[in-house]
Amino acid sequence: MNLNKENYIQLYGELFRLVQTRRIFADSKTFVDSLPLRDPEIIIADFNAQKSNRNFDLKIFVENNFRIPKATEVEIDLPGNRSMEEHIELLWKFLFRNPEEHTEKYNSLINLPETYIVPGGRFREIYYWDSYFTMQGLIAGGHLKAVENMINNFTYLIENIGFVPNGNRVYYTTRSQPPFYTPMVKLLIDNSGYENLYQKYLIPVEKEYNFWMGNDRSVFLDEVEINLNRYFDSETKPREESYYEDFQVAENNPGVNKENLFRNIRAACESGWDFSSRWFNDGINLSTCRTTDILPIDLNTLICFIEKYLSVMYEKKGDYVNHKKYLELASERVGAINQLFWDNDKKFYFDYNFVKKELREIFSLAGCYPLYFKVAEEKHAAGVAENIEKKFLKDGGLITTTNYTGQQWDAPNGWAPMQWIAVKGLRNYGYNKLADKIKGNWLTLNESVFNRTGKMFEKYNAADTSLFAGGGEYDLQDGFGWTNGVALALIKNLDKKIDY
Repeated sequence: MNLNKENYIQLYGELFRLVQTRRIFADSKTFVDSLPLRDPEIIIADFNAQKSNRNFDLKIFVENNFRIPKATEVEIDLPGNRSMEEHIELLWKFLFRNPEEHTEKYNSLINLPETYIVPGGRFREIYYWDSYFTMQGLIAGGHLKAVENMINNFTYLIENIGFVPNGNRVYYTTRSQPPFYTPMVKLLIDNSGYENLYQKYLIPVEKEYNFWMGNDRSVFLDEVEINLNRYFDSETKPREESYYEDFQVAENNPGVNKENLFRNIRAACESGWDFSSRWFNDGINLSTCRTTDILPIDLNTLICFIEKYLSVMYEKKGDYVNHKKYLELASERVGAINQLFWDNDKKFYFDYNFVKKELREIFSLAGCYPLYFKVAEEKHAAGVAENIEKKFLKDGGLITTTNYTGQQWDAPNGWAPMQWIAVKGLRNYGYNKLADKIKGNWLTLNESVFNRTGKMFEKYNAADTSLFAGGGEYDLQDGFGWTNGVALALIKNLDKKIDY
């Protein structure tokens, strides 16, 4: 497995930088997903020989030397009586990918051993945290084997890379995404009933946990006297798949420390919330991104769940020393979550800036994670429910934050994974009426857009249901893995049946 980006001419070097900065393709991801048609050394030699010629056309050169991918538009002939639920079941085969018998030597795609589901559109590969929410729909449709195959792919990545990358691309291997591998394992075990799976997945669960507790993603907090977690990335240059966008942010803000900015942008991508006011010092501008200064409430709740589940897995094994160790770690983190991340005046969970030693009082649906994973105290859950109803609930479900910044992970956009986290989290604490309202509003919006367009989108405008979603570095994508998964799971009432 060749993970050195410098070995890929579509990811590194002068040709790569020129293609990206001259905007040969409208989407920066296009070139990094392309495949050299000849030996890369020969292509680079030809490029060096021709680039100074007066008539040299970079775009034609690229088109002649690379296989250029296209975003897949899912087109299904829709009979007038086909429901959204039926449509989603038809969509799985369009989003289904078989493992390649071999991956071309210079392909940025990392081959996987089992079949998997991609989100759709420009997202041609598996994505880490997307897959957990896609799995909810696969479970609802009875596709348990597909879920197991996807988990085995993530196991393969943990075993061979040491963690689950953002996606199975070489250019994603310096960052992960929210660590949903352990909840995926629990989902499979709970629905299969196979007790032997505890031992099959114990080592990779612990290996991923150790990744998050190292690699600059763990910070010791004097305030609570334990290690807590942040998002990070080891590199300090523009993202290969968004090179032009990152380059422009730095060029338009000449006073910023570019390396620091690029690392923080990359870390925000590890969060999955790329981008949101959660990560901006001024709450508005990407140029003030300071993700690595922030301990996110969602990430630390996820890590707490991993600690809890490791204690269960070791108990099943009969190893009571490690069972007790992880149980104590989880207990300490639960205490820290309810002490450090909770604002008693605003009655909500917030991210914590450990550099400034203060809460980031930006209301976001990340505050629902302690309810989803059952680490919130009852009185805290009541405050979260009250704020969700007053500040987030709209005609189309829940907005993602209460800030209108133009970023795609802020208002007015709503996202399927956050509806699922909120609905299930509220049910865990008995706020069923509010959960039903959110669920009904979200599904009504999904169906309204589907009836108008015949598509399932990546995100939706939850505040104005007559409009489509906006923001982000790329056009609105259709497909769409996690939207399909959450919609189907909600339709099948799995929010009332599955214990996260």
